[in-house]
Amino acid sequence: MNVKSRVRLGAVVGAAALGVGLLAPAASADPAVGEYRQLAGVGSDTTQDVLNRLGAVIPDPDGVPDGQLIASYNATGTATIKTRATGCTINRPNGSSAGIDALRNAVLNNTGCLDFARSSRGPVDTTTTKLTWIPFAKDAVTIAVRSDSALNSSLDLTTAQLRDIYTCVKTTHNGVTLTPLLPQSGSGTRSFFLEKIGVTEAQLGTCVNGTVQEQDGTALDTAGDIAPYSVAQYIAQTNGVVTDRHGVTVLGKVNSVAPRNADGSLNTAFPYNRDVYNVVPTAKITGTTADANVVSAFVGTASKVCGQTPQIQAYGFGTLGTACGATALKGER
Repeated sequence: MNVKSRVRLGAVVGAAALGVGLLAPAASADPAVGEYRQLAGVGSDTTQDVLNRLGAVIPDPDGVPDGQLIASYNATGTATIKTRATGCTINRPNGSSAGIDALRNAVLNNTGCLDFARSSRGPVDTTTTKLTWIPFAKDAVTIAVRSDSALNSSLDLTTAQLRDIYTCVKTTHNGVTLTPLLPQSGSGTRSFFLEKIGVTEAQLGTCVNGTVQEQDGTALDTAGDIAPYSVAQYIAQTNGVVTDRHGVTVLGKVNSVAPRNADGSLNTAFPYNRDVYNVVPTAKITGTTADANVVSAFVGTASKVCGQTPQIQAYGFGTLGTACGATALKGER
């Protein structure tokens, strides 16, 4: 397996994307060198593009020189990022768990370097309530294979079959030897997918390659490759809303349910659907320690992020309605 990992070059919202009718400038992968904003965030590859876009369109009410509120740093790129004018050069976190851990470190050491983490998974440790997972959109995860592979013949796998594939009990399908892939360790998509198919990290079979950068279809370069894929990312990539990394992959059904509706939009009733989140320190949204910028950006249906329904849909995600901006989900990491 030749594992390929590419840096996203930014997002251009085309007028044809999902019929939303938007025409937007490219949202850069990271804020420009020397450009610092009120809220800095890192983490999930799945939601980085839509957060880049929201960072480009949501103005800063305090009027800092760049005029924008949110700085979202990609999951991949240079080894380090700098989030503040003074200090705050940190290793670039790749994935939901790495982003959450970086945020926890910033809170623990009171560095002020990060304000939120992008996450495509909920909390996995609820021993404390130090962090709050604030949902802003709906995604789903299905399986992807190459369109030129015999695996693509009306691909429809059950949860039981997927469990067998990722424990290496089932090693062929449609006469093709399977090479199951997973995103890198710390990926929210990885942990979510394994939870849905009922496989723990300890149960993964030795046939699994678990080092692929998530949502990169070009990594599927042999006929037997099969990997979990964010449906929202796939929609955005194939519609030209973000850099297209889907290669020749196609999405399959799970338990006979298609991941997309007839119009190409996300099927929010897909068996493996999930909320995606912006994770913030709980202290920044409650009581006397609340940060007005964090609250206005993320909390409640009237928040600046939840108010960007057309942008969220243009990037392939489903909307949450009154659940957007909720603050009930808390944990340690």
